[in-house]
Amino acid sequence: MKFALVNGQRQEAQPSLSGKCATCGHPMVAKCGEVKIWHWAHQGSRFCDPWWENETEWHRNWKERFPVHWQEFVYRAENGEKHIADVRTDREWVIEFQHSYIKPEERRSRDAFYPKLVWVVDGTRRKRDEKQLFQALNNGVQLDAKLPIKRVRSDECTLLREWAGSHAPIFFDLGSERALVWLIAGRPDGPAYVGPVSRANFIEMHRGGVTQVTRDFDELVKDFSGLVADYESYLRVQALQRAAPLRGFEQYLTRANRRRRRF
Repeated sequence: MKFALVNGQRQEAQPSLSGKCATCGHPMVAKCGEVKIWHWAHQGSRFCDPWWENETEWHRNWKERFPVHWQEFVYRAENGEKHIADVRTDREWVIEFQHSYIKPEERRSRDAFYPKLVWVVDGTRRKRDEKQLFQALNNGVQLDAKLPIKRVRSDECTLLREWAGSHAPIFFDLGSERALVWLIAGRPDGPAYVGPVSRANFIEMHRGGVTQVTRDFDELVKDFSGLVADYESYLRVQALQRAAPLRGFEQYLTRANRRRRRF
């Protein structure tokens, strides 16, 4: 963990400090070696949140892009269950940064626990993932000439197949400060809808910096989810009419229903 309570105040790990866990109240030990990033660990083998994974430099770099008081937020459900969210924004979005493989049942549990959840997934953990993802994008169909959202096959990419079952917005981080790849919607055994979003815009949307370039994240999720639903409806109409061409989607949408938004 990055923070523990020292004399009742949240503090980062420093040599010779001792503290308490903000979640369970048990003693914490400051781990300040030369190999791993400085962090707090529970004394002994105890750990109070089974969802927590060991932090990497990738985790820490992402968390530090957000205000300190948003980081490692102890989220308590009405039934008393509690977990440590990586980041919780002022607009109540929980952002989880996932580096290691996560079992489907645990992912579904987190999806259900947090009412407003966003995943940021390390897409550099396996070397093959980037190649597969861009191959799927190259083979995909673009929905709208003015928006870079594509309909792709989930079975062409392990990352998409693993994550397409989640109802939460998912962003793949491919490193080097490149644009994130947003998995807007999808099914593990069917199509997925993906598009790029600027890393800087993603951060600013959550930090509350809505400008001419960035937009409110809640609105963006709603708009693009609606666009995907419109396109699926369009495909069903085309199938019923036995019309092979997939062009004409823009004409299918009414003017009131068109979404021309920036990522």
